[in-house]
Amino acid sequence: MSNFFNYTDRLRPRIEHALIEAIPATANSQLGEAINYALTGGGKRIRPLLAFASYEAIQGHTDHSALDAVACAVEAIHAYSLVHDDLPAMDDDDLRRGRATCHIAFDEALAILAGDALQTLAFEQLANIDSVNADVKVRLIKALCAGAGHQGMVLGQAIDLAAVDNTLTLKQLENMHCCKTGALINASVTMGALVAEADDSALSALWAFSTAVGLAFQVQDDILDVTADTQTLGKTQGADAAKNKPTYVSLLGLDAARQHAARLLEEAKAAIAHLPGNTAPLHHIAQYVVERER
Repeated sequence: MSNFFNYTDRLRPRIEHALIEAIPATANSQLGEAINYALTGGGKRIRPLLAFASYEAIQGHTDHSALDAVACAVEAIHAYSLVHDDLPAMDDDDLRRGRATCHIAFDEALAILAGDALQTLAFEQLANIDSVNADVKVRLIKALCAGAGHQGMVLGQAIDLAAVDNTLTLKQLENMHCCKTGALINASVTMGALVAEADDSALSALWAFSTAVGLAFQVQDDILDVTADTQTLGKTQGADAAKNKPTYVSLLGLDAARQHAARLLEEAKAAIAHLPGNTAPLHHIAQYVVERER
């Protein structure tokens, strides 16, 4: 995984700087602190990295200034989703990234408001981009809406909550995770490609790649939920099993789940074999997704 960490080391400072610059000034200091806590509290930054890598797979570099706003937008949506997912009415978790979740560090009402602010911040970032034409800007906003909203991540969370204590087929489980986890990963990759002015063929290839990676990410999450400890994960180990949630491991078994992740990795790599730019970063991210230990 050294190639992944080399890529991260190159882009992480740029991403973190952009996130800090994006944090809004608020009239309420506690709200500002909660937004900052949720947005800059660590994490792998997989979604921003995917946006950069997708652009690079078309153009061969990551020089475009619009990528910073795209990175902030997808990470703001991701951060808001974690804040809300951790709430007592949802997954009711008190640990995230090795520290107290937002509603524990502050309070439940402030966590809800911080999540709301992060969601609108994401679209503000895209609306303020001045280095792409109006058509590309609209397509960026539409892509993030599709990934984050009632057809994507929010739908997936609703399906996930309804699935507790129920048995799903593999097709139903994959549909849930294509929405809950995969849709924002699709959006991240698509948005990088839109900034790169990718053609329809490249967009289709990148969609296939990101769909496979999104599923592989969730398969590995399910594997880690039963094989890693809480300290390594940075969140409560065994939480899914404790809530009787359907997972790839509960449905397929541990060995078969690992094999499924490996197949998805190969699908992802094959999908982008003919893109014109540098596809190595996308390969490194996909490899990391299925080999990570947290």
